[in-house]
Amino acid sequence: MLSGQSGQTGLLGDGDGRARAEAPIPERQPDRAAVWSWPELSVLLVEDDQGDALLVEELIADGAPGLPMRWVRSAAEARTLLAQQLPDCVLLDLHLPDAQGLEALAAVREYTDQVAVIVLTGLDQEQIGLAAVAAGAQDYLVKGRVEPELFSRALRYAIQRKQAERASAALRTSQMRARENARLERGLLPTPLLRGERSVDIVARYRPGRANTLLGGDFYDVVQQADGTVHALIGDVAGHGPDEAATGVALRLAWRTLVLSDIFGIRQLRLLEEVLLAERTGKQTFATLTSLVLRPCDHRVAVTRAGHPGMLLRTGSHIDWVEVPGGPALGFLPGRAEWSVHEITLPVDSGLMLFTDGLFEGHTDASQDRLGEEGLLELARTVTAAEPAVFVDELIWRAEELAEAHGGLEDDVAVMYLQWNHRDLNQDNR
Repeated sequence: MLSGQSGQTGLLGDGDGRARAEAPIPERQPDRAAVWSWPELSVLLVEDDQGDALLVEELIADGAPGLPMRWVRSAAEARTLLAQQLPDCVLLDLHLPDAQGLEALAAVREYTDQVAVIVLTGLDQEQIGLAAVAAGAQDYLVKGRVEPELFSRALRYAIQRKQAERASAALRTSQMRARENARLERGLLPTPLLRGERSVDIVARYRPGRANTLLGGDFYDVVQQADGTVHALIGDVAGHGPDEAATGVALRLAWRTLVLSDIFGIRQLRLLEEVLLAERTGKQTFATLTSLVLRPCDHRVAVTRAGHPGMLLRTGSHIDWVEVPGGPALGFLPGRAEWSVHEITLPVDSGLMLFTDGLFEGHTDASQDRLGEEGLLELARTVTAAEPAVFVDELIWRAEELAEAHGGLEDDVAVMYLQWNHRDLNQDNR
C-alpha cells in the first residue's frame, strides 16, 4: 500500500515500516469524501509497475469509489493523453522507463501545470518526495504505507490545493490586468485640456466590449485653446489588445502635441499616419479617426475624417446623421492617401455626438443582423431625454440591450458629445 508523508496524510510507523499503535482516537465526524462526487473527477496514473498500479486501483475502489482512472506506463504516454484531455490529478511514479526523479515531474509539468500532481516514492526516497513538492507537486505518497481513507483525503487535498493555486493565479492576473487597464485608460481617455473659460460642454463615455481583457484601441481627446477654439478627436485602432491600445495611446498623445503646436487639418493627419506606421506591430494595423475644430466665434466646425463613422447632429428633439467627405483610414494607403477638410455649422442649440463603431456593430436581439448606422440613427430618434449626459447613457444602454441576446456589445465603445457652453450662449444672446 501507499502512505502519505506530507501534512495530514500518513500513519506513524516503526523502523521496519510496520504501523505503530497510538492512543485511542476520538470518534470522528463522517469523512467529507461522502460529499464529493468522484465520478465527476478523473485521475491519470503514470506507473510502470503493474503490481503498484493494481494497488492504486484497489485504493481507489475502497477510498474513492467511482473515480475514473487511466493508467499509462511512461512519461511519453502521459504526454499523449494530456494532449487529449486533462485529468483532475496525476499520480506520478518518479521512476519511469523514460524519466527519473524530478525529471519525471518536470516532464508532466512542462506539458501542463493545470492539474494537481501527487508523486509516488519508495520507502527510502522521502527526500525526493519533499523535493518534488518544492518543485510544484501538490503532495507525495510513499509506496506501501497508506490506507484507503488517507489516500482519498490526499487526493481531495491535492485537487483542492491546485484549484486554490489556479484561483490565486487568476486573481493575480486579474489584478495585473486591472492595473494595466488603469494605465492604458489614462493614455487613451485623458482629462480634457481646457484653457480659459470653457466654450464647449463635453460628455465622454467608454464601455468595454464583452470579450475585453485589456482596453482596445478606442481613444478620444479634447483641447481648448486660450481663444476658446476647441479641438476634439475620436479614433479607433483596428484590433483588440495591448498592442492596439499602445498604438492608440501613441496616436492620442501625438494628436495633442500637434494641436498644441498649432498643426491642424491635412498636415495633422499625415503626421499621425507617420506615427501609426512607426508604432504599429503589424502591416495590417490601421486606425480610423475624426478630428474637429470648433470655433465659438461663428459656431462653425471644421471636420477631418479618416475612415471613421459619421456623427449624430442633435437639435432639440431632431436627430440627423452627418457624414462629411473624408479619406481612408490611417495606414491603409501609406504616403498615398488623400483627405480633405469640410466645415459644417453647429447651431447654438445643437450638439454633435461622435462614437466608435462598437456602438452599432453589435447583433440585434436573436438575429444575426447588426444594428448598423441606419439602425443606430433610428434608435437615437427613440431617445427623448433632453440632457446630453442622459441622452448618451440611454442610447448606449439601448444598444447594449439590443445586443444582449448575443452577450452584449462585442467591441469597445467610445462616445463623445459636444455642444456649445450655455454660459457662452447667454452672452451671445445679450
